Amino acid sequence: MVTIYDVAKKTGFSITTVSRALNNYPDVSEKTKKLILEVADKMGYFPNSIARSLTMKKTFTLGVIFVEDLGIGMKHPFFSVVIEGFKQRAEKFGFDLVFINRFIGEDRKSYIDHAYYRGVDGVIVVCSHYDDPEVKKLIESPLPSVVLDVHSDQTNVIYSNNIYGCELAIDHLYSLGHQKIAHIAATDGSFTGKERLKGFGLALDKYGLTIDDSYIVNGGLFSYESGYNAMNRLLKLDDVPTAVFASSDTMAIGAIKAIKDAGLSAPDDISVVGFDDIELAQHITPGLTTIRQNAELMGRKAADLLINQINDEDEDFSTILLPVELIIRDSTKDITN
Repeated sequence: MVTIYDVAKKTGFSITTVSRALNNYPDVSEKTKKLILEVADKMGYFPNSIARSLTMKKTFTLGVIFVEDLGIGMKHPFFSVVIEGFKQRAEKFGFDLVFINRFIGEDRKSYIDHAYYRGVDGVIVVCSHYDDPEVKKLIESPLPSVVLDVHSDQTNVIYSNNIYGCELAIDHLYSLGHQKIAHIAATDGSFTGKERLKGFGLALDKYGLTIDDSYIVNGGLFSYESGYNAMNRLLKLDDVPTAVFASSDTMAIGAIKAIKDAGLSAPDDISVVGFDDIELAQHITPGLTTIRQNAELMGRKAADLLINQINDEDEDFSTILLPVELIIRDSTKDITN
């Protein structure tokens, strides 16, 4: 069995440095961590979890909390990639994952109570609602946490640059000659939905375009069905938009289906842009033009923030704003010709 002493001998670093690198302590450089992790992985090093827990007063377990109303959990096409990135990064430093919910058998518990019951060292909160009282209670607790898609100065947070992403989407549509642009908005009260609605308005202002209230429709919970229904409402307007920007790819895909069912074509009759760049976006017909979020990077960064907080309780909370990019496929068309 390969031990930490073997890894230290192989790399030439001290046992202390190897131990701190394997547990992602912030005082070890990224270059050193990378080298030690690669050598440990090649040697087949696997730490004794019981011994580590006793020595370091940690369980080396991280909790994963989903807070969303669609009820699809890990099947969510964007956040499943986020969690896979989080999982792979956490495993590099010897952490296991456990999913935290509000029920243990028939008993209903708060997220924080369940987290303490499971003895996790920290939690990642995914797809969280801006005003969920249970999430707020967890954030305000001493338990280390990182939250996705919510802005807070009381914990570590990561979210994509939604405002800039909306600007990229409208820049693209405007460059193709579109001025009658509608928005299928996420009106579930989420931080992401609010940011993208705000970004849509700011992007229209940039070009002096009027924000027509009838062109902003309720897309609910980022679902395919809500995108389909929202698009049908837009198609019933006297002045149908030439382009639609949806707050998520799932809603955009629903919108494209509604356009087809109405006997029209995307993009020949209506151009469509989504947000997220889920895997399905490149496989549908037409391929979906969208704003790409780097889901895997979001997961990796979340793991680093959380493990650093666990290892250094005095470390300040961090906010990471991730870049986005426009991915042009076949669902948008130039109407200037």
